[in-house]
Amino acid sequence: MSSIKVFCRVRPHKRASRSISIDTEDKNVAFEMKRDNQQGRDINNSIQQYKFKFDGVFDESSTQSEIFDKIAKDIINGVLDGYNGTIFAYGQTGSGKTYTITGGPEKYEERGIIPRAIEYIFSKFEEKKDARTSIQVSYLEIYNNSGYDLLDPNHEGKTLNDLPKVSIKEADDGKIHMSNIATSPVATKEDALNLLFVGDTNRVICETPMNDTSSRSHCIFTINVQTRPIAKQGKVVVSKLHLVDLAGSERTKKTNVNGKIFNEACHINLSLHYLEQVIVALHDKSKGRRSHVPYRNSMMTSVLRDSLGGNCRTCMIATCSPVRDHIGESISTCKFAQRVAKIKNNAKVNEEIDPKLVIKALNNQIRELKEELDVIKGTSAYDGNRTLNVEETERCIAAVVTYIKDAQKVITYAHPAKVRCCYALLRREVLMARRSQGGKNETRNLESWVNTQGEIDYLRKIIKERDDEIVTLKARMRGRHPNSKSRAVSSSGIASPTPKSAGTASRTSARVLEERSDVLESVFREGNGGGTVLAKEDKEALERKQ
Repeated sequence: MSSIKVFCRVRPHKRASRSISIDTEDKNVAFEMKRDNQQGRDINNSIQQYKFKFDGVFDESSTQSEIFDKIAKDIINGVLDGYNGTIFAYGQTGSGKTYTITGGPEKYEERGIIPRAIEYIFSKFEEKKDARTSIQVSYLEIYNNSGYDLLDPNHEGKTLNDLPKVSIKEADDGKIHMSNIATSPVATKEDALNLLFVGDTNRVICETPMNDTSSRSHCIFTINVQTRPIAKQGKVVVSKLHLVDLAGSERTKKTNVNGKIFNEACHINLSLHYLEQVIVALHDKSKGRRSHVPYRNSMMTSVLRDSLGGNCRTCMIATCSPVRDHIGESISTCKFAQRVAKIKNNAKVNEEIDPKLVIKALNNQIRELKEELDVIKGTSAYDGNRTLNVEETERCIAAVVTYIKDAQKVITYAHPAKVRCCYALLRREVLMARRSQGGKNETRNLESWVNTQGEIDYLRKIIKERDDEIVTLKARMRGRHPNSKSRAVSSSGIASPTPKSAGTASRTSARVLEERSDVLESVFREGNGGGTVLAKEDKEALERKQ
């Protein structure tokens, strides 16, 4: 169990108030406020002080690179190791959340956590030589408590109301599944950055009294990582990284907005209120005061269910504004961060069996069961004389090896071709054992012998070439006359050689016969009995020749 880490970042401002003090060494932020004079009451000049402790504090001079190195890098390294990770920014509108998560558009150094995370992940994967990796990304926007896919190509030609809404469903195991949202595979960092740019272009933003480019929706950029270690065949490590840019809270009493902006502000404040309810409920649950956590109250809390009190490593960045008029909202943000810091998550490595191998094993099992049914029923669907492919031969070898090592195991193949293959493998093992007892010290292992189709085709090709040579040489030998000095022509139309060349041909024929006999004898010895008759004929011919 590990607590959620909370950090505080104070944005730079020309009208910064002296009521806020930042201590980066002790990692705390302090506020000093004077009560306003209240008309009709006695003057109250008492000073109210607040002091909040964080896991890290960053003042106005902090850079984007420093934020990434000290906050995000640890979470991302955990994602590469198989842990789920979440980084989310919380604060009032105009406090620098989007700048921290996404970055500024003007300078390369102003890149936020998302583009830096993409580059960092791909650079780490290039260093990994012991695993195969793949990455998929998605971009979710929650606007007025309705989800939309920011990577939907129909954003340009349709309004937001005409786009399909993302729906969420909860499985029996508590996991959340989303529909109508694309998960796009990316092969390079450029592909991922292009998708990020497309999503940011489709976001809903507008001008408000507190922020010229205010985000009117919550956005979650998700990076799904799959790692298949070469040393662990059949295992796959699946992890995800949520990078969340929450819409900023605002007090409509101060902004005096109305119409569409007022409606958006109400939805934003309500969803953040539901988020705070979940935080409070999780804290009460840890104290044993309650058991239910209201994740279903909003779409945002449902999507971030694992990130809050679940299987995830999470950190929060509280963004504050140093302007005097916004000190009250900054204090509320710090109070919220203190409650978040009390939540404990139970993060673990997400190692699973490779789904492709599971499907492959099930298909093999189905095929074997069908073969057994065909043998029992005697239907014409099965071919008992067919040739096994390489994969089937390797499975037979694995079954025989297991059977030899463990006397409790049974070979259950019913197909005649597989039964014959298993018998041939067992016979080979017995013959090799006899040879080793004869003092030849041969220690060949059954696992190292794989009778591939390529080897069989190669041997058949050699046999055919030798057959053609023997036919040609026999024809020449039948047309030879010992007493003739001139070259005779046989009935087949092939000129017979002279006595000298005939002797050479005879020796060549004998050598070819010997080579072909050795090849065929090797093939016969290895269980590929296709050349048995030819081998016998050639041996008899060789004996007559000698």
